[in-house]
Amino acid sequence: MTAVESPKLSVVVEFSGGLEMLFSDQRRHSLSIPATDKDGRPSNVSFLIDYLCKNVMKDARKELFILNDHIRPGILVLINDADWELEGEEAYEIQNGDNILFVSTLHGG
Repeated sequence: MTAVESPKLSVVVEFSGGLEMLFSDQRRHSLSIPATDKDGRPSNVSFLIDYLCKNVMKDARKELFILNDHIRPGILVLINDADWELEGEEAYEIQNGDNILFVSTLHGG
């Protein structure tokens, strides 16, 4: 019995404002992520954040990116150059070809 490969979505995820240090000092990541979550629902930004933390982030300091399973305050998220607040924030269903940018607006003192 062979496992059926689940559909994938191709997305570009970018980090700026210092966040790239958490992701191997790489600003741009071209990813192929599952099109659905473990419950069979379409993958959304919340799923992507969890996926990034488990599969892409190499730095152990996840608290610099997430707080209580949500993006930390002070991190701006753009979906295809639009503020994620206009797109439904974490509930936005990711589409093939999306570009998602995370920008830290926090600066150390």
